[in-house]
Amino acid sequence: MPNPTVRFVAAVSAALVLALAACAPSGSDDRGPGDRDREARYRRVIEDPHPLPADVIEAAGAPTGVARADDGSLLLTFDAGNVEDDEGPAASAWRIVGPDGRTVAEHAEHGDAEAVRAEFKGVPGGFVRVPAGESADGAYALDVRGRRHAVDITGTPLRTRPGDILLAEPEPTLVYRPATRTVAPPAGVPDDTVRLAVDERGTAWSLDQSLTEAPDRVVRQRDGRTLGSTAVPRPYAGGALTARGGTAALSLLQGDDVRGLLVTTDAGAHWRTVLGGGVPWRELKRGPEFLVLELLADGRLLVGEEGGRYWLADDRGNSAFHELRTPAAFTSFAVSGTTLYGIADATTATYDLVKGEGLWISRDGGGEWRRHERHGRRSPAAVAKPPM
Repeated sequence: MPNPTVRFVAAVSAALVLALAACAPSGSDDRGPGDRDREARYRRVIEDPHPLPADVIEAAGAPTGVARADDGSLLLTFDAGNVEDDEGPAASAWRIVGPDGRTVAEHAEHGDAEAVRAEFKGVPGGFVRVPAGESADGAYALDVRGRRHAVDITGTPLRTRPGDILLAEPEPTLVYRPATRTVAPPAGVPDDTVRLAVDERGTAWSLDQSLTEAPDRVVRQRDGRTLGSTAVPRPYAGGALTARGGTAALSLLQGDDVRGLLVTTDAGAHWRTVLGGGVPWRELKRGPEFLVLELLADGRLLVGEEGGRYWLADDRGNSAFHELRTPAAFTSFAVSGTTLYGIADATTATYDLVKGEGLWISRDGGGEWRRHERHGRRSPAAVAKPPM
């Protein structure tokens, strides 16, 4: 006579099988039933020696960076790292999206989780790869169609002039000259420079730290000539530096804490200290390395910290700020012109997506945010890996 317990277990097992089958996602998946969950797809992508860009982008979930060319094209970078370990296989990709929102070029590579993430900067006519490491090696240009172009990498310093773009700092410190596609160190930068900004007028603004008890100084130069300098007020040290259109700002540090800004709006003729202005500086707890300090094309400053809160100046006077309302917690922030780009992502590699993950865009100073469609529209021309 059959055991009643066995009959009961069998019945329960059958019911569970039917229930799981009913909950399974509908539709076909040509990758097979064993690869339908996100973790399996993610693992497959990072282990693939020749991953497809769309697969890397789907696995990554959110871009790691965004750069904008002068025609409005965007280059988004994506990374799918190893979730279980800092070592092991990984995959990366970039995608160029035209001003009309259509994908025009994309590329993916298999790599290693320990490799430095690719970073690009927008320049006239396209984008430039920021070199990784302590040399200019690895720099190259991409036009807005995704075609790769060599750049002239030289050790001969360039005197900064209008149109030059700061490509990397502080080690190495490099500028890019779009007219000649040249990457080189800037001329005349003092040896004790720890921060550098180059504005569209070709003015190089540097934060110089003295080896003595003298205060830090902000020095401005153009075409190899020193235009002037100002001392960082006691008891503060200088931190992040940004400059554009005659406005420059330096974060003021007291120990490991950000306490305010040193600001000029008249090309360095006059400076003032902003220790309030609506920004609760003492609530910024993550430290100087997480500070976000950006300048909009209209002269307004944006300040905040990654993964936290952000404030935007009310006007180009930069004396009063209001807090931005964001649709998600942004782990990184970028500004191009007057457009704001916020990225919501996990702080470490994960198979799952965080709430609101992706790229968010605001064209009205944070009043409204639009989520960038990750899959995007395809351009009429075939999208394929451009020749490398």
